Amino acid sequence: MTGHCLFVLGGARSGKSRYAQSRAEALHGRAIFIATAEAYDDEMRDRIALHQADRDHRWQTVEAPVALPDAVRSLNDPGNILLVDCLTLWLSNLLLMDADLAAAGAQLMQSIAIFEGQVILVANEVGLGIVPDNALARRFRDEAGRLNQSIATIADEVMLITAGLPLRLK
Repeated sequence: MTGHCLFVLGGARSGKSRYAQSRAEALHGRAIFIATAEAYDDEMRDRIALHQADRDHRWQTVEAPVALPDAVRSLNDPGNILLVDCLTLWLSNLLLMDADLAAAGAQLMQSIAIFEGQVILVANEVGLGIVPDNALARRFRDEAGRLNQSIATIADEVMLITAGLPLRLK
């Protein structure tokens, strides 16, 4: 890998996005937020609006709910700081489209491996709870776990956020 990759994991409302954004804002370069969420209802629109309000004028936003590997490749520049929030929503979008998840994951890994700037990836840790009661939820949990393992393998640094507290894993 030519740049630096930070992977930030945590549960829902753990503080992972806040932590990732603060790490990005401490760096020097062009800050680019890659959003993977899609607003299908009012509650999600409100969540997105709160995240947008937390970012100041330094941030450029690129929406990539599905074409995340392409977005990362197109923004490849040593002066760029990418904050991808979040991989779990991206995976959900692909899963609902019945996309080839293995191929999409491989494309993302390749995009990250050649990225020359700083990339910060945020994802939910979904494997710490009970076994889901339906096949789709179990598949989602399994695919998220596989993706998180792959990203952690290539990341230079991995942080787990719990109750707003960072724990360095790698």
